[in-house]
Amino acid sequence: MASMLDDPYGRSMESESPPQPPPVQRQARLHPLDRPDPLAVDDGRALAMESARMKTAWAKLVWLLAFLAVLLAISHLVPRIAEQTQYAITRGKQRAEHDFAQEHLGESPIGEMSRAYQMVSQVVGPSVVHINTAGAEPRILPLSTRQRPRVPTEGQGSGVIMEAEGYILTNNHVVRGANDIQVSLADGRKVKAIIVGRDGLSDLAVLKIEADQLVPARFGDSEALEPGALVWAVGSPFGLERTITSGILSAKHRSSWAGHQNQDFLQTDAAVNPGNSGGPLVDASGRVIGINTAIVGDAYQGISFAIPSNVALDIYSRIKMGRGWIGVSLEDVTAERAQLSKLPGPAGVYIAGFYMHNNASPAAAAGVQPGDILLRWNGVEVNSSRELRKHVETTRVGTKAKVMLKRGEQDVTVEVIVGARPSELPIES
Repeated sequence: MASMLDDPYGRSMESESPPQPPPVQRQARLHPLDRPDPLAVDDGRALAMESARMKTAWAKLVWLLAFLAVLLAISHLVPRIAEQTQYAITRGKQRAEHDFAQEHLGESPIGEMSRAYQMVSQVVGPSVVHINTAGAEPRILPLSTRQRPRVPTEGQGSGVIMEAEGYILTNNHVVRGANDIQVSLADGRKVKAIIVGRDGLSDLAVLKIEADQLVPARFGDSEALEPGALVWAVGSPFGLERTITSGILSAKHRSSWAGHQNQDFLQTDAAVNPGNSGGPLVDASGRVIGINTAIVGDAYQGISFAIPSNVALDIYSRIKMGRGWIGVSLEDVTAERAQLSKLPGPAGVYIAGFYMHNNASPAAAAGVQPGDILLRWNGVEVNSSRELRKHVETTRVGTKAKVMLKRGEQDVTVEVIVGARPSELPIES
């Protein structure tokens, strides 16, 4: 039992042991070898920081590589996608244009022009013939320039039906020297032809065939057509019958390119080749405005020549009824001859002699004599042999022409009955 102690104040207290002081906390002592090295602590921190930096750098590198990969993919994929998209857009546009054009092309101006081209061919086609000849002589038109236009046919050519009675106009060089002429019509018929007449000056000839249901060509005014107008050439180049080519009228009055000073050509760029000779050059209405005659060089080079329709029609009518001829050999008057005849200067044409056909000459029959100087033809002054030939050729066969002559010092007037010029005589007669 615990002893009770008397408290001075009269309290009794139970005896108890005094409280124990708390234990003194003393820092543990480390062995010198166990103490951390300050340098080692710093190295750890440095390693940790370096590791963090490396991780950060690698992370950046990975992101950079990823970004570059994305850019590379974009650089390859985006153009391809854009290209494919553009292709798709183009194909869609082309398909839409194709469908629209297919539906509306027949209504366009091009369709109208195409139909017009076809109608030109349909209008003139039945009037164009193909000509085959046996015994024909090849011929080249001489020129004053370095290049010479070649007559584009040897043994074959083309022609134009002029009248339903069977008259055909072609080039003289197509049939010159031929002893057998066969004409192929547009409907496939083949018939024999005879020569009605030829004219070497204009290089035109007229044939006659015996056939029915022929379609004559319509003729237009070649002088009214201006350069730049659309034209079509129809014929049989290289024997390819009923071939049509198109171009424009390049120029008119190309007389300097002709083989004779009286000739006058239309120039065109419509393709003309051997076999086209004698075929028509037509305008947009299908009317004949020229007869295709020559090309520059041995093959088509973009320059072709045609005899104007106005000239061709005149020559055709004259060949058919006969070209004017008086059977004289002509020379121009020199100053010496003019002085001997008491003329004030060179004028008129000197009659050097006569060309006879069947022992006759219209001029000789009228009283014209060699040595006369012909001054006027039907009241028109004449100053060169070329002028006189033109007057004679354009005078209707069988009519009388009033001729004024200078014979020595006398003036003599006679009337010459113009005859038909024989085709076998030289051009100069």
